Amino acid sequence: MTTTVKNETTADFIRILLAMILPPVGVFFEVGLGFHFWLNIVLTLFGYIPGIIHAVWIIARR
Repeated sequence: MTTTVKNETTADFIRILLAMILPPVGVFFEVGLGFHFWLNIVLTLFGYIPGIIHAVWIIARR
């Protein structure tokens, strides 16, 4: 494994942990203040679990 792959894996792991604690923060670090960030805030307000699922999906699809 190269250093770049290790750094990307570590960064994804940290983003997923943030997504489990505060889903919009994980999405923000992945895509910024775009549509998916605001959608995640709405999903998190409707229910914590949908916000987590959406955040992990956004991070994992990359």
